[in-house]
Amino acid sequence: METHKLIEMKKYKLGELIDVTRGMSLPGDKYAESGDLIRLTLGNFNLQGNGFKPNTSKTDLYYTGSVKKEFIMKKGDIITPLTEQTYGLLGSTARIPESGKYIQSQDVALIKSKSDKLYEDFCYYLISSPSVRKQLGAAAQQTKIRHTSPDKIKDCEVIIPEDVNQQIKITNLLNTIENKIALNNKTNTELENMAKTIYDYWFTQFDFPDKNGHPFKSSGGQMVYNEILKREIPAGWEVGKLSDIANITMGQSPDGESYNEDGKGTIFYQGSTDFGNRSPSIRVYTTAPTRFAKKNDILMSVRAPVGTLNIANTDCCIGRGLAALNSKTNSISYLYCVMRNFQRQFEVLDSIGTTFGSITKDDLFGLQVIIPPKEIIEDFCKIGNGIFKEQSRIDEENTELTKLRDYLLPLLMNGQIEVK
Repeated sequence: METHKLIEMKKYKLGELIDVTRGMSLPGDKYAESGDLIRLTLGNFNLQGNGFKPNTSKTDLYYTGSVKKEFIMKKGDIITPLTEQTYGLLGSTARIPESGKYIQSQDVALIKSKSDKLYEDFCYYLISSPSVRKQLGAAAQQTKIRHTSPDKIKDCEVIIPEDVNQQIKITNLLNTIENKIALNNKTNTELENMAKTIYDYWFTQFDFPDKNGHPFKSSGGQMVYNEILKREIPAGWEVGKLSDIANITMGQSPDGESYNEDGKGTIFYQGSTDFGNRSPSIRVYTTAPTRFAKKNDILMSVRAPVGTLNIANTDCCIGRGLAALNSKTNSISYLYCVMRNFQRQFEVLDSIGTTFGSITKDDLFGLQVIIPPKEIIEDFCKIGNGIFKEQSRIDEENTELTKLRDYLLPLLMNGQIEVK
């Protein structure tokens, strides 16, 4: 099908339309683990389709020094990174979710429309459009960690609809898709919390249903003292290692020269920076794959933040920041809850200052687990696998919505599609 221009378009330098300002330098001696103001970091950009996300990779996110008023963000402010700490980050955009809480740091630029020819909220999609991303990548300083600047952003050329009402319609259409993705993410989180509650009830409190359907421990089920754990566990349960219940593959990064964004070779996930709400975003491919994960494998970050989890949404190559796990007994929902429990343990250790920079292969394989009888795991999976399957369905829907948004974005931006 041949595409053609449907609406009037005009070319500009971004500097004619927007103001781009760099944030303030924040001395590290004022970082803290609590306070009133949080410093924005590159970890606040969601690489899976833009958007703001809380940064879970650091604990010292608060800033206790003095801050000029113009660097305290307002709800709805549009930001973009000036440093590409992770491949593909330049051109990402996010909206600040709450006023008076976040400080704009020097790695983050604030984007504001300065022209009546540009709808303010349209900037969110304009900066992240493929055309601008490509220009930012080409102009970035070619170091291991690439950088851009406010001037380089303003130097990018864009072609936008002359009719501001069309810009508003485009923004509203794309917002509708993003809002549906956000709603799906919320549903998935609720389902995950449901599975977690059941798991804790059964395998932490030991109140799984006994043969009469009553909660085991609360109904007087036999508990025995375990010398390894130094506590009581249900009679007949064992203590083992994670490698007893899971197949584990440690990632290994391919040659950096094999990376590409053109779809050549194998999908490559580098680490937790690729992680989304449930599954990673496909950003990079490699023509020299090393270690592999299969679709529906559990992906776990083995570098800070250790223990962060996602589910592989496709067969892929994994880098040295990740490990892939699958169940030896086809009990994936049970294994996922086990790994979620380890994640909470790592987060507790982080919160008291015992931060894990990484976890070794031996340590991961040797993580201590309680192993219930097979029939109890099977009963749990009758519930858990259904939740896991529904989460996967929702995640696949989000993948399709993301593809739709990414397909429409350049067509809407260059005037090949008109929104009625």
